Amino acid sequence: MIRTFLGRCLASLIVCQLLMGGIALAGPQEDVAATSIKWAAALGENDPDKVLPFYAQDAVLWGTLSPTVRSNPAALREYFVNAFKALPGLKVAFGEQLIRIYGSTAVNTGYYTFSFVRDGEAKTLPARYSFTYVNKGKNWMIVDHHSSAMPQPPK
Repeated sequence: MIRTFLGRCLASLIVCQLLMGGIALAGPQEDVAATSIKWAAALGENDPDKVLPFYAQDAVLWGTLSPTVRSNPAALREYFVNAFKALPGLKVAFGEQLIRIYGSTAVNTGYYTFSFVRDGEAKTLPARYSFTYVNKGKNWMIVDHHSSAMPQPPK
């Protein structure tokens, strides 16, 4: 009887917290945004093996530094190996993100800025991107990633 009473009290407390906004439940948009931030952190480790787990086995990458589409795990790995060599100390910071959810699919479109060090000098490369994610269990996996340098306005 005491356990039943305590169980009801706990349930009532949780409902009150939810109604009063004391507990925030993440939705799919927040989950996709968090996955994107984790991807950026992994990219900052300059290790392809930290980045590749964010991509589904059948993922496609049209990267900022590549003239070709990468459509298998070995090709994606090669892209990141070369990117880390070309852009030493690579980091990425997200700007505005527009995340849309379509059932178990999500599209994250926006811009980010790559920063790196070349010849001892800090450099940046602004780029625009589109990530398409598919929810696989509890994980949002990248199935399509397009990134291109931000166009420069005409002079």
